[in-house]
Amino acid sequence: MSPVPVVERPISTLQPKVQPAATPLQKSDTAEDYEGSYRFAPITEAEVSRAMIKRYFNTMYDRAISDVVIIGAGSAGLSCAYKLGSTRPDLKITIIEANVAPGGGAWLGGQLMTPMIIRKPADRFLRELGVEYEDEGHFVVVKHAALFTSTLLSKTLALPNVVLMNATAVEDLIIHADPKTQGQRVGGVVTNWTLVALNHDTQSCMDPNTITAPIIISATGHDGPMGAFSAKRLVSTGLLKELGNMRGLDMNRAEPAIVNGTREVVPGLIMTGMELSEHDGSNRMGPTFGAMIASGIKAAHEAIRIWDSAEIEAGRIVA
Repeated sequence: MSPVPVVERPISTLQPKVQPAATPLQKSDTAEDYEGSYRFAPITEAEVSRAMIKRYFNTMYDRAISDVVIIGAGSAGLSCAYKLGSTRPDLKITIIEANVAPGGGAWLGGQLMTPMIIRKPADRFLRELGVEYEDEGHFVVVKHAALFTSTLLSKTLALPNVVLMNATAVEDLIIHADPKTQGQRVGGVVTNWTLVALNHDTQSCMDPNTITAPIIISATGHDGPMGAFSAKRLVSTGLLKELGNMRGLDMNRAEPAIVNGTREVVPGLIMTGMELSEHDGSNRMGPTFGAMIASGIKAAHEAIRIWDSAEIEAGRIVA
């Protein structure tokens, strides 16, 4: 049988088509008139699609290798991202959030009430963000939890080195051999659209994507629909013998336990926030958020320590 001929295409035909230059906007195209004659600049549906697709998939391409991946954009994850991103602008930080709306449980206080309680000394972070509060002595009160969360989210996403991919679920962890210990090391995350992740039982196989990173910070909260994800996955992979399981509510024991317990629980994976209560078996803290802030900040410090002490190539720790 004669070999199948290979057709070599000229390189020029493989290049994307150059889009025509945009038509200059004329002053007459728009009018900010609130008396019935408001006019927007003209646009086509294809322009809208291409503007989104180009930026989103360029981001996915760039962040396929990240420096730090944070799983979960609740109060601990966002506090970590802000502190890490503002302290180390050289690091590419990618936040993965399963919900459409980031913020976790930090949009409200307890029992759907709006004020947010933060115990001292975590109130220092509020002053750094510029969030006003009332001082009650041993703790402070933000008038609405959404004021804290929206401010933190806005300031975090304004950092040029931080990217948020919401409506995206982490389905698994990448686990490689650890060149330092010859044991196992977490080296990235396996992702999928959340709506796909929730429908694996209703459709045929829908394979995921991956993000490689030398440092993963898990902030997925206590047990719930997608909570304590990494802690539970460590058990099923054999990297953790069993869950500690969250104990009953005790604010005075819970908050220091979460902050002081924030650490690299296995090589490559730092755990922060209420997920630690499931991993370690510490107490539930209820509607007080100081430990979430402080734990996120400590996780940022841990990430910097690991990064600065490691030799990293193509998103993997090699020594």
